[in-house]
Amino acid sequence: MTNSSSSADAESDAPKKTATNKTRRPAPAKNTGSDSETRAPRRPKRLRPAEAIREAREQLAELTGKPVDAVSTFNATEDGWRLEVEVLELERVPDTMSLLASYEVTLDREGMLTGYQRLRRYERGRSDDRRSG
Repeated sequence: MTNSSSSADAESDAPKKTATNKTRRPAPAKNTGSDSETRAPRRPKRLRPAEAIREAREQLAELTGKPVDAVSTFNATEDGWRLEVEVLELERVPDTMSLLASYEVTLDREGMLTGYQRLRRYERGRSDDRRSG
């Protein structure tokens, strides 16, 4: 009897071993360091122009607490972006008497506002005093 039970145990062990062999997965490949470790560090991705304008408008409005009326100039620089943004500083009736201000805004490549400066104030209904050229 011992022989029959031991042979039954041996038979019951055999399918388990076979099943275990079938579910084995290949060992993961060793990291040779040729992937991300040897790549040059990635430069921050430059924003698309529409994204830079949107970021400048939102951040300047948040910092000044005043609504942005328009973006009048926009230039890419080595470090990011430079924009001239028109802000409604004082709303008056009629609207042509409202006071606007031009701000120079700088953003880094990732769209973070790095500085702003008010360049001038003017009434909405007035023509531009600056001369081009």
